[in-house]
Amino acid sequence: MNHGPLDAGQLRRRLSGGDVTIGTFVGLSSATAAEVCAAAGADWILIDLEHGAGGEDAVRDGVIAAGSYGVPTIVRVESGDRIRIGRVLDQGAAGIMVPRLNTLDQAAESVRHMLYPPRGDRGVATYNRSCRWGMDRRTLTAPDQETLGVIQIETLEALESVEEIAAQDGVDVVFVGPLDLSYALGVPLQLDSNVFQEALQRVVSAAQLHNKAAGILAVDGMGAAKYVRQGFRFVAIGSDSTIMAAAFRDAFDTARN
Repeated sequence: MNHGPLDAGQLRRRLSGGDVTIGTFVGLSSATAAEVCAAAGADWILIDLEHGAGGEDAVRDGVIAAGSYGVPTIVRVESGDRIRIGRVLDQGAAGIMVPRLNTLDQAAESVRHMLYPPRGDRGVATYNRSCRWGMDRRTLTAPDQETLGVIQIETLEALESVEEIAAQDGVDVVFVGPLDLSYALGVPLQLDSNVFQEALQRVVSAAQLHNKAAGILAVDGMGAAKYVRQGFRFVAIGSDSTIMAAAFRDAFDTARN
């Protein structure tokens, strides 16, 4: 039972056990938005520092807001740099999503940044949320990895390496960035095209082969359900801003027509 904002590896264990989890991206840099998404029933929220409106302060407040409902926070970092990963983990993030990686070596390096020595090179400090401000140091010596490692598959190079990336220890989810991948495949925004659908199946097959989860971003609940039927187990439904915009647009249209 989670009694605070820290996940302690629960989400990682759920996924390794075969669970399907559904979450959403949070990009408005609002702790209230993060709380609303958590209260609505998300299995996890993902604070987006790559395309979202805010910076690391959004992580500081969002982890607490979602954690008050027992919902863990994943963070998509701007890059796979050691300092970027370490700072958000110190704020209590349950997992890291790394965008724009192309090779197995790049994925392995990012995973090393998520782990304390001797397995990795994450900086060791205790005066942060991940160690309960120095009052609980167990995370420093945990026998198993607790941080969920999510590597995005959104370039041709990453797609060609997806089997190797999925096999990498510490990579728990291979996550399709659908728009970027569609552009990389030469079928921009054509998510129903044969070449895009074949790429999705390759990602799912690679994940299943290595007992990892395949992830993807869906536009809405119907799209998410379709992806789950295809074998995806880490599925995001839109974002705080897109869901709000769609709901208001539909409400305004209904009222006017």
